[in-house]
Amino acid sequence: MECPIISRIQKVILYETKARFYVVGSNKTETCYRVLKVDRTEPKELVIQDDKAEYSMVQIRNLLTMIKHGNINKDSKLKAGDSPLAKSVSAFGIFGFVRFLEGYYIVLITKRRKAAVLGPHVIYKIEDTAMIYIPNDNIRSSSYSYSEEQRYLKMFQSIDLSSNFYFSYSYDLTHTLQYNMTTAIDPVTLGQPECTESTPPLKVWEQSESESRQKTAEEQKVDSDMGQSAETNKKEEVIYGVRSVPEEKYVWNHFLQRNCKDIIHRDWLILVTHGFVDQRNICVYGKPLYLTLIARRSNQFAGTRFLKRGANCKGDVANEVETEQILHDASITFLERANITSFVQMRGSVPLYWSQDVSKMVPKPPIMIDQIDPYAGVAGRHFNEVLKRYGAPVIILNLVKKKEKKRHESILTDEYKKAVNYLNQFLPPEHALKYISFDMAHISKNKDVLQRMVSFAGKCVKLCGLFVHKSKKVGEEFWQSNSLRGLRGVKTEYGSKQTGVARTNCVDCLDRTNTAQFALGKYALAYQLYILGILKEPKLEFDTVCTKMLEQLYEDQGDTIALQYGGSQLVHRIEGYRKTAPWTAHSKDIMNTISRYYSNTFADLEKQQATNVFLGVFEPVEGKPNIWELPTDFYLHNKDFGAKLTQIRRSYSQWWEVPVYRSLPLPWKQVSKPQTSEVVCVDQVEEKVNLFEEYYRTTELTFFQDIFTHSLYPTFSKDVKPRTAKVESPFTRRVQPERENTVQEVNPNISGKDSTSSTTSTGSESSESSSDEVELLYIDISSSQSDSSADCEGSQNLHKKKDLETKSDYGIDLGEPRTYDMNKYKRYVNLGRACLGNADLLDTRYWTRDWTHRCNRVMDIGVASVFKLGSSYEVEPPPVNKQDQLLYHKYVMCGENGATNPSKDQIRFYKRYISKNMK
Repeated sequence: MECPIISRIQKVILYETKARFYVVGSNKTETCYRVLKVDRTEPKELVIQDDKAEYSMVQIRNLLTMIKHGNINKDSKLKAGDSPLAKSVSAFGIFGFVRFLEGYYIVLITKRRKAAVLGPHVIYKIEDTAMIYIPNDNIRSSSYSYSEEQRYLKMFQSIDLSSNFYFSYSYDLTHTLQYNMTTAIDPVTLGQPECTESTPPLKVWEQSESESRQKTAEEQKVDSDMGQSAETNKKEEVIYGVRSVPEEKYVWNHFLQRNCKDIIHRDWLILVTHGFVDQRNICVYGKPLYLTLIARRSNQFAGTRFLKRGANCKGDVANEVETEQILHDASITFLERANITSFVQMRGSVPLYWSQDVSKMVPKPPIMIDQIDPYAGVAGRHFNEVLKRYGAPVIILNLVKKKEKKRHESILTDEYKKAVNYLNQFLPPEHALKYISFDMAHISKNKDVLQRMVSFAGKCVKLCGLFVHKSKKVGEEFWQSNSLRGLRGVKTEYGSKQTGVARTNCVDCLDRTNTAQFALGKYALAYQLYILGILKEPKLEFDTVCTKMLEQLYEDQGDTIALQYGGSQLVHRIEGYRKTAPWTAHSKDIMNTISRYYSNTFADLEKQQATNVFLGVFEPVEGKPNIWELPTDFYLHNKDFGAKLTQIRRSYSQWWEVPVYRSLPLPWKQVSKPQTSEVVCVDQVEEKVNLFEEYYRTTELTFFQDIFTHSLYPTFSKDVKPRTAKVESPFTRRVQPERENTVQEVNPNISGKDSTSSTTSTGSESSESSSDEVELLYIDISSSQSDSSADCEGSQNLHKKKDLETKSDYGIDLGEPRTYDMNKYKRYVNLGRACLGNADLLDTRYWTRDWTHRCNRVMDIGVASVFKLGSSYEVEPPPVNKQDQLLYHKYVMCGENGATNPSKDQIRFYKRYISKNMK
């Protein structure tokens, strides 16, 4: 059995002396401690000592006491209240270490909050950080420059670490769910695939004595109470702790941990990603379905809108963001035993050498091709990395304008199409790059764009497939059903794997791209709900609660990415492209347009310089020009440009790497996971792999109102569920009566142009035929028609085949409730409304006269507490009899070791229950 290795250091306290910083880290239960010693006498060097030893609470107290007494100087007199060992900061982890021109700074995470939950894994958002200068105040170098150091410090702190930075102690946020759930080792045979030159051998080792946990007397007593049978079962099953290699392009504190990651223990390192994470709860008649959206922003060629366009010489593109849409059944804690699906897509700038002249004070500067690339070298390097991470096929969804009276955006379309055609000459048809050109700006003037996107959105999802993991084995007949027949991907024993990715781009990769990604996500969500047995057919209409939730998630993601890259929120939203936006949205669009123009004109340069310093693209060196003195940062992001370009140039025909090509259609990074992961043989009760204790935290006192899952976004909110709605299903269309009876007029944009149009572009030609609006290359149209016909045939035969309903997956047959049950439920609802004082909303058709009279008054229903003494100052727990204690003990043992065999009385009672219902 495999379990991810949990980072045990989740609490950090910084102690300060004149000579050293002592960083004391502990686990969540404060039973295991580690210590880092940071030297404060070095003015410009980072000297860290980590003995890699674990301490108990008693040992760490003795160690701190010894340090305190050792720093007392008899000659110096301490002031009242001073201590030779002062507690400086309490934190939740170390973000990293950074240096400018003088000494190093330590950055600590001081505040966090839960952003999402994936099974037993908790994803945190950083709320606040602390930045502390390490060298002592008395130690200064002779060439200390206060003004330059403070300017770099201010520039670094302008990156708001409390805005959209995320981390987790047990889940690798740099990889997709499919990668994290891919098996790294066979626990039975320990079989290893053959090693190649590009993949190192698998690392498996036993746990060393220094790494093993020494149990205290209290813990040994608790273990002895668990029983010999449970202890025997745990020893029979071998547990492997797995730690995969993170994807460095999504680790935003990689540069800050560069100087210490080889010195300190791995538990000290926290991988921080930048982007967007949010979660919603689709409650289907009490069953929680968590819809999670994770956006990972790349740290390669990162920057602001006009200053970072196209790609660099390594193939890294600007504004590259990976979006993962996850839907899982939250009624089961552990992901390996739950039903969970995911769909991954990405966005990124056009992979060409192009830019826009920012010296001209115009809203949209003209587009220029900086370098002619006839052999598509930069595009080849980019798509090689895409194939390496996602597999094949790669579907390119180009939303840039195709034809214009005065060429502007169409310059990119023509060059992009040439590059794709050249690269596809050297790939087989089954792995070729699929190219779709969709002139979204032209179509949105007179038509509903999202309705036109349905055709190729479904094709993209079906070509790539979904990642599916079910709790039970999936047979071939499951995928041969009419509704799933056209869904591709690699089928597995418990589901399927997504192969390939849909890559969407426009000019900015903001407004139009976000709407297109929502269209793909909506189509994928319908299949996700269908596979989990929630929907009877993979169709999800607009104006439903579920679709509204998804739309809010994608709009929040679009606003976040637009603020990070463009300096303002989205200018054109999903409802604007649907022609359903109210006229009052004009004022907000105008303000966003002005804010984006101001940010691009006056603030982007400083923001770009701060990003370069934060990510280590530019490292300040004494005696060399500062970053604000450089005329351009082109050579910072293109360090291999020029003479060194020949060293990384591949063959003009073989633009892909051989291991990447051989692993297709699966991604090479997923195939090579067994060779790159670190595996440790551990015991099941070890804290580093105990996800049950990590999630439920049985040693802590918690309140139900403070639990994250209880405070998730409710399903039926006021803005998505009209009061006139009678059906409570989140998949029923909900349209306001005034909207349903009126014809929607076309809602033009502020300037009558698209968000990426320029003053030098007059838009697409109005005489262009509808057949030229969508261009598909290397995509089989006949298969699309056969898939659509199969879908129609499947929808007609759904009443005959019900093998994907909730009864087969969850054992519950949802049908129409009886009249008696409906009357009982309505009385229950009326009682609740009366308790809240809403007597004017009562439905009195099923009430007697006495009940109607009583509910006209507000009811005051109190709860009799079982506590003898209960207040905010003191609580006296009630007595618990032995029968209840025994019942709770059995419940805990059931969670630890699984369900036990039922007794004869229980079997007899169950048979009577079944026979009674059968009659």
